[in-house]
Amino acid sequence: MNNAESSVTASALTWIKSSYSGAEGGDCVEVATGTAAVHVRDSKAVTGPVLTVSRAAWAGFVRHATSGQHV
Repeated sequence: MNNAESSVTASALTWIKSSYSGAEGGDCVEVATGTAAVHVRDSKAVTGPVLTVSRAAWAGFVRHATSGQHV
């Protein structure tokens, strides 16, 4: 991962809320993409921890989640 990007604060990122969150908020995640990483956080805890993964790892996660072959 790019060290400069790993030190980016969550407030400096542009966050996108899951389309599954609905109008009531519910259990949602927000995602922000960078040049070398994808950042994920709980939309109800925006000042809480942020999970940062490589773009390749995120692509693999999305591919698995949408494949319908869950363990």
